[in-house]
Amino acid sequence: MTKEYRNKMEYSFGDEYKEGPLSLGMHRKGGFHDIVTVDKCTIVDDDYNKIIRATRDFYEEKQVPFYKKMQHVGILRHLVVRQSASNKEILVNLVTTTRDDLRITDANGFDIMKNEGDARDNYEDRINDKMNSLREELCKKLYLDEFVDCLLSLPLNGKIAGVLHTWNNSLSDAVVPERVVTLYGKDYIYDEVLGLKFKISPFSFFQTNTRSAEVLYETARSYVMDGGSVNSDKVVFDLYSGTGTIAQILAPVAKKVVGVEIVKEAVEAAKENAELNGLTNCEFIAGDVLKVLDTIDEKPDMIVLDPPRDGCNPKALEKIINYNVPEMVYISCKPTSLARDLEMLQERGYRVTRACAVDQFPGTLHIECVIKLQRRDM
Repeated sequence: MTKEYRNKMEYSFGDEYKEGPLSLGMHRKGGFHDIVTVDKCTIVDDDYNKIIRATRDFYEEKQVPFYKKMQHVGILRHLVVRQSASNKEILVNLVTTTRDDLRITDANGFDIMKNEGDARDNYEDRINDKMNSLREELCKKLYLDEFVDCLLSLPLNGKIAGVLHTWNNSLSDAVVPERVVTLYGKDYIYDEVLGLKFKISPFSFFQTNTRSAEVLYETARSYVMDGGSVNSDKVVFDLYSGTGTIAQILAPVAKKVVGVEIVKEAVEAAKENAELNGLTNCEFIAGDVLKVLDTIDEKPDMIVLDPPRDGCNPKALEKIINYNVPEMVYISCKPTSLARDLEMLQERGYRVTRACAVDQFPGTLHIECVIKLQRRDM
């Protein structure tokens, strides 16, 4: 499937040229500032195109300024859209600063009144009052009620399940969720992979190509099961586990699966998903793999790795190797990171026995790789 395969897009507000009209889309290739509105994109459902077109037109008419990275002024930053492949529910997340001019605010976008003389036990009340006041101010400044009505009036193929507003005053270009407010509906959608149901929250990691992800995970599962490597007596570690997709796919054939993931929200989602799917032999731990491994008493019989694009922290990989498990499965979305980690794994006694590339991103140069490793002394 080479069209309409992406289930998540993160768009940026900006202008296509200096002082030009408002744009909402992607960075121009090779550029840092220019934003090209991509409202005819074919790798997403046409609902995405309708949503970004309507959002851009709405805020252009309201003359709300976009965030300028160099000056640190403006308010509109990103629009994140997610859609379930199984039921077509849509989650729309508007990401903004909390003030037009960040230079006069602190990291939270408002004065938390530290220097006021009120008693300490009134501190939380004052913060909540300030938050509520700021929220009311933002609703007016961003026309949020009208924006929600605008989205709900669109003739979409799917259905908008929730509209969210994320506060982000970070100076970086990344979406840093300091506070997430639900403007309409709910703050999650559900999707299905290999017969399992997964709750997807605004910032949960979930493969961007749901149907291809089924091929990816089925391949990983076949590598894990190859030769009877895992059975009801075995403990599996799923490291960098995200929302626990792989862990839950393996749970029915293992004694126990332990997932480790640094993003707390993803861990909470993994726990909810395991309960949703009736799986009682999954444990999910929030924290850095490098540190968490020192706190787990159990020893794995097999390890599955699915690290971020930059691969494993070398110190974490050293600890993983020291478990001396007979076999590992390594999933990677960046071949250069994979090659670096494989060099270390092979130097320490592992060899590649199976390998497969899965085209998660049709029409691009990027691929996902699944590798099976086995100790040489086996």
